[in-house]
Amino acid sequence: MNTLIKKEFNSIVGDSRFRDRLEDLLSYSYDAFTVESVPDLVLLPVSTAEISAILKVASEHQIPVTARGAGSSICGAPVPVNGGIVLSMTMMNRILETNTPDRYCIVQPGVINGDLQAELAKSAFFYPPDPGSMAFSTIGGNLAQNAGGPRCLKYGVTSDYVLGMEVVLASGDVIRFGSRNVKDVTGYRLSGLFCGSEGTLGVVTEITLKVVPLPEAYRTVLAVFNDLDDSAATVSDIIGAGILPAALELLDKVLINTVEDANNIGLPREAEGLLLIEVDGSEEQVEKELALIVEKVLSNNAVDIQQARTAEERDNLWQARRSLYPSMARLKPNCIVEDATVPTSKVPEMIRGIRAIIDKYKLLCGIAAHAGDGNMHPLIACDLRDHDEMERVEKAIEEIFELAMANNGTLSGEHGIGIAKRKYLSMAIDKPTLKFMHTLKQAVDPHGILNPGKAI
Repeated sequence: MNTLIKKEFNSIVGDSRFRDRLEDLLSYSYDAFTVESVPDLVLLPVSTAEISAILKVASEHQIPVTARGAGSSICGAPVPVNGGIVLSMTMMNRILETNTPDRYCIVQPGVINGDLQAELAKSAFFYPPDPGSMAFSTIGGNLAQNAGGPRCLKYGVTSDYVLGMEVVLASGDVIRFGSRNVKDVTGYRLSGLFCGSEGTLGVVTEITLKVVPLPEAYRTVLAVFNDLDDSAATVSDIIGAGILPAALELLDKVLINTVEDANNIGLPREAEGLLLIEVDGSEEQVEKELALIVEKVLSNNAVDIQQARTAEERDNLWQARRSLYPSMARLKPNCIVEDATVPTSKVPEMIRGIRAIIDKYKLLCGIAAHAGDGNMHPLIACDLRDHDEMERVEKAIEEIFELAMANNGTLSGEHGIGIAKRKYLSMAIDKPTLKFMHTLKQAVDPHGILNPGKAI
């Protein structure tokens, strides 16, 4: 990128929000995946008008633009693989409006998920999607990946809560769609198109989200099993009985011990599997559902059931679940997290299959799952410098995806495609469908400048 073009961009954002020193560029060259690529320039816009101006110049000179939130993606989505510009959205971080009587809020993409939760809680409301990274990931990044989380079993994923957006296209044109209404079927539902598109179709600058009242009551239990198959079978029994917990999370022995080593929170090290189960709703409803869940847990040979009696105990249990990645990442220089998804009835078979694959390739891997919706998360600790190990990792991941597809599953439940899964897309999407996706991309981004090399 020559000096004259850089001056054009500098004139839009000013010196204080213009970065081209190598030490700054390196900070935007990676996420939590394994691929790194240094951009030519980093810009920190504060308005839709600035982003529009940036994209007009980028389009004119056909310069790649990669929008970035907190960089917490684990599939390489915000890595600028073709160089160009990283558009850091972190300074567009205002909650513009909260309207709980009408059940919506309007936010900029750089708002932290956890900060939005804290603000809504003041009015006894919440925004249900709760990725494990919610303490630091942005709403814009969550939208780009169509993020989920533990309570999405009951409440749904990001796309279920997007009412409207403002988006800047590659041309610099600004479009708005949707509204503040929970019911709105005026025109195409474009929010479903942009949600999960990983910044390949446009740069989202404003998001209108549906919010819901906080439940009256919660009950959280930890069920302990001496056999991982029993814990997986319990999941199928609970869902099959028509019970829909707010969350139903599974951890295997490797993760139990890894989390306990890192956090010392009292998890039973001897257990082969744990289920973290939460129900919410009215007091009467949660007591009834909890009794049914305990019945199913005991019938599947649970050796212990621990119920959180206080808010602090509940928080400790959830801290165990949310600390899986950092705990596993302590073991080796790198940690790869996958998220193949299968129907809930296939969870026991999928867990057995993943464990067999991991043992076959002699890898250090823990298995977690949003088990209630079949979203499997093998966490593989590895070292990119060990070429033999990485070959085994690649083979294992491919076989895990093949296993998921053989069980009527799919490649990703919430992490997205990014760089990590592009080469596996043909397993899940046929050629005519891929061609249609490319047609959409070509229509809105004819020069291919928006986050090239991702998603499709």
